[in-house]
Amino acid sequence: MSPSTSDPIVPDPEGAAHIPVLVDEILTGLNVRPGATMIDGTLGGGGHTERILQASAPDGRVLGLDADPAAIRRVSQRLAQYVTTKRLIVVQSRFDQIQAVAEAHHFMPVDGILLDLGLSSFQLETPERGFSFVRSGPLDMRFDPSQEISAADIVNTWPEHELANLLYQYGEEHRSRRIARFIVANRPINSTEELARVVEQAVGRQRGRRIHPATKTFQALRIAVNDELGQLERTLPQCLNLLKQGGRLAVISFHSLEDRIVKQWMRREAQSYVPDPTHPMGGRQRTPTLRLITRSPITPSDEEVERNPRSRSAKLRIAERI
Repeated sequence: MSPSTSDPIVPDPEGAAHIPVLVDEILTGLNVRPGATMIDGTLGGGGHTERILQASAPDGRVLGLDADPAAIRRVSQRLAQYVTTKRLIVVQSRFDQIQAVAEAHHFMPVDGILLDLGLSSFQLETPERGFSFVRSGPLDMRFDPSQEISAADIVNTWPEHELANLLYQYGEEHRSRRIARFIVANRPINSTEELARVVEQAVGRQRGRRIHPATKTFQALRIAVNDELGQLERTLPQCLNLLKQGGRLAVISFHSLEDRIVKQWMRREAQSYVPDPTHPMGGRQRTPTLRLITRSPITPSDEEVERNPRSRSAKLRIAERI
């Protein structure tokens, strides 16, 4: 869902713009062709979906999911021509419900599935969603605004040691204990601006360093609020069930925790031998379910990163159903 610069900017009905990351690599990696049936589990701004629909013309179809009702409304309007012709089916849903949604819409087996795990430009640039400390807004961070827990609930109610563990585990923040102590001491914290200021007070800001000291704290809170890693772990096996033989799964991740889950799962499913110390032979043979298309992740070109700095941490992994 995070933006890229390999395509021209597409105007949005609400005045924003969306450019998909690694779009050409996605089209090639998923082997998109006329008549293909695809699932985009993370619609975002619809940039990837639009290009997939164009590449699969005249009769290719896409099932698109997103937990964010604003994204559903936006994509339904911008890609209305495809919705009208039923080449695009848009459903508000978390992507860990991907198999149930596909079954309900008779959309299986499919030729390809895309999961783009980044935030969309629209979410980052909408202050009231609370995803960014660049613009002050409420501490929200929910992809689906109807869910109960928000970032404010975690920041203002969790015990200090649990906050510290969360920041360390999900944000890989090595100063987590000090940050958690400052957060608790400054409660209540009600806005993104307040939280960013408290974190900066806790750890300071190195001169010349471009990354804000609150970046990892915001990442950790967003992951926890939306159960992003748990969703990913539940979704990957469902994708395997939905792919036809020769179908491909492409996953774009934006931080090491996501990429590690994807890498380890794909490699495990591609193994033909599983070590097992309890087995007489020290392991057992298994029938692999995936073939790795990318043994190392594909990353954006220098040109793409220069045009779109938000793409710099993107990693794309692709595997094919055997």
